[in-house]
Amino acid sequence: MMKTDAILANFGAWVECDSVEKTEEAAARLAALLPAEQDCTLALHGTLGTGKTTFVSCLARALGIVQPVTSPSYNIYAIYEGRSRQLIHMDAYRLLSPEAAEALMLEEFMRSPWIWVVEWPEKIGDALPPGTLHMDFEITTTGTHRFRVRHPGNDAYGEN
Repeated sequence: MMKTDAILANFGAWVECDSVEKTEEAAARLAALLPAEQDCTLALHGTLGTGKTTFVSCLARALGIVQPVTSPSYNIYAIYEGRSRQLIHMDAYRLLSPEAAEALMLEEFMRSPWIWVVEWPEKIGDALPPGTLHMDFEITTTGTHRFRVRHPGNDAYGEN
């Protein structure tokens, strides 16, 4: 069972990350709360440059992935093997519909337990599994990056 309450208690309010080191710390804390034996999906919402790919890279390091993680904009997704879990990083920006995501047959390459991280999830909304954790990313007026996690049932984007 996912520790949703613990995740929301730690990340339900905005977490400010004014450096890559703080992003790494926050990603490591989140990784520790994600279920080790259960598949999970993270939907990352935010405009260009708000730190989504940097967060995924930091999450990958927390999972023991040593190869560089970059945005899979042109490949659409990349699969990484961690110490005990697989990380699937998808950039859905160029996908036109949930059906386009399903046509990729990504499930054929997913090996449990996996963490599926989707940038631009609004492009494939219906393809996301129930219980997906939604994360909002933004830059404050002072230039600090921040993120928060919303309850899986709260699909409203941008509410404060």
